[in-house]
Amino acid sequence: MRILLMLVILSLAGCDLPKLPPAPPQILPIPSPAKSGELVVLTHNGPTTYFEGADGNPTGFEYDLVMLFAQQYNYKVRFVEANSLKEIFTKLSQHQAHFAAAGISVLDSRKKILRFGPPYLKVRQQIIYNTAGNKPKNFNDLKGLRVQVVEGTSHVETLRIASAKVPGLRWSEMKAKWDEESLEQLSNGMVDAVLVDSNEFDIARKFYTNLDVAFDVPKPDELAWAFPKISDPVLLEQTKKFFQKINANGMLRRIIDRYYGHSDRLEDADVAGFLSKMRLVLPKFRATFQEAQAITGIDWRLLAAIGYQESHWDPFATSRTGVRGLMMMTGDTADRMGVKDRLDPRQSILGGARYLALLVDSMPMKIVEPDRTWMALAAYNQGQGHLEDARILAQRQSLDPSSWSDIKKTMPLLSSSDHHSTVKHGFCRGGEAVIFVENIRTYYDILLKYDKPYKPLLMSKNG
Repeated sequence: MRILLMLVILSLAGCDLPKLPPAPPQILPIPSPAKSGELVVLTHNGPTTYFEGADGNPTGFEYDLVMLFAQQYNYKVRFVEANSLKEIFTKLSQHQAHFAAAGISVLDSRKKILRFGPPYLKVRQQIIYNTAGNKPKNFNDLKGLRVQVVEGTSHVETLRIASAKVPGLRWSEMKAKWDEESLEQLSNGMVDAVLVDSNEFDIARKFYTNLDVAFDVPKPDELAWAFPKISDPVLLEQTKKFFQKINANGMLRRIIDRYYGHSDRLEDADVAGFLSKMRLVLPKFRATFQEAQAITGIDWRLLAAIGYQESHWDPFATSRTGVRGLMMMTGDTADRMGVKDRLDPRQSILGGARYLALLVDSMPMKIVEPDRTWMALAAYNQGQGHLEDARILAQRQSLDPSSWSDIKKTMPLLSSSDHHSTVKHGFCRGGEAVIFVENIRTYYDILLKYDKPYKPLLMSKNG
C-alpha cells in the first residue's frame, strides 16, 4: 500500500498542476496624521470639489477647506482622486485615507458604514429638464420619461422613496463618475430628466443653456466630510473645532461665496450670447489677449472675459459718456497707459491689461487672491477711491475689508446718501461694480472650461 501511494505521488509530480492565484497583498491602514504629520484625503476631480486652476495649481471648494484645516493643525496634505463614490467608501472602510472631502451627502443609510464631520453646506436635490421638452412639475409627471441618475449617489435613494408613492416611476442608473456627465447627456437629448444636487447645477448651468430646474425635492441635504466608521478621535475633534471656528469668523461663508456667489447673476440668454461669440468673435482677438498675458502675467481668459463684459468684443464700442474701445477705456486711463487710439483693438487690449495689472499690484498686501483680482476689477469699473470707501464701510459694519464677499455688500451702499456722504469719494454706482465683477467671474469660468491656458514658448538659448 505504501509503494502504491509513492507511485501516485510520483505520477502527480510529473503533471502540470494548476497554479493558485497569488494571495492579495495585505492592505495596511495609514498612520494617524498626528504620527505621520500627513493628511490623506479622498476627493474627486470636479468643479465643486478639486480641480486645476488657471495657474496650473489645484483649487476648488473642497480643496480650499482641506488646506485651511491642514494649515490650522500644521499637517501636510496628500489628495487621492477617486473615480466613484463606491471607490471612496471602499477606501475609507480599508482606512486608506483619513477622510473624504468630495461633496458627500449625509444620509441615514450612509451613517451605518461611515462617520461624518459637521455639515458645511445645505443643498437641494433638483430635477433638471431640457427646455426643448415639457417641464415636469412633480414626480408623477416623470412617469413615462427617460429619467437618469448617477449610480451610487443619494439621488437613487430619493427616487426609490418617491417610487413608493408614484407607481410606474422608472429611471436608469448611469455608470458615470459624477453628476455633470448626466447633465451632458440631458443637454444632448439622450434623456428627458436627471436628478442632481443644487450646488452641482449652480456651477454647471452656465455651460448648458438649454437646461433648467423643473422642481426641487422638498427636504434639503447636508454635505460633510466622510470618515471611516472607526476613526481617529483626535482628528474628529479637530474637525469639529475647525468648522466651529470658520463658521464663527465668517471664513466658511466667504469660501462658499467664492465658488457659488456669482453663479446666478446671468440669464441664460446672456450665457448663450457669450457662447456664440466665443466661437465666432473671440478667435479674432485670442492672440492679442495672449500677448497681453505674456506682458502682464494675467490669464488671457480673464482679460477676454473683461473685454466681453465691457464691449462684447466690439473694438468700436462707444458709450454715451465717451468711454471707448474693446476694453472701454476712458480718455484719461488711455493716456496713462500710453494708448493713442482706443479703437485699435490691440492697443485697447494691451492698455486694459496693463491697467488691471497696475490695480492688482496696488491692492493692500492683506488682500489675497482671488479676492485681490475681484477687488481690482471693481476698481477698474468704479475707481480705486470708491473701492477704498467700500472697504471703510465694511470696517464700520464689522465686516472684512479684505474679503470680496463682504465688499460686494458695502459697494452698493455708495449710491445712498446715507452712506456716500460719510466717506471721502462720495457717490458711485457701486451696484454696477458688483454686477461687473460677478459677470466677469462667470464668463471667466466658461472660458476656463472651453479654452486652454496659454503657455508661451520659452526663449531658446540662442535667441
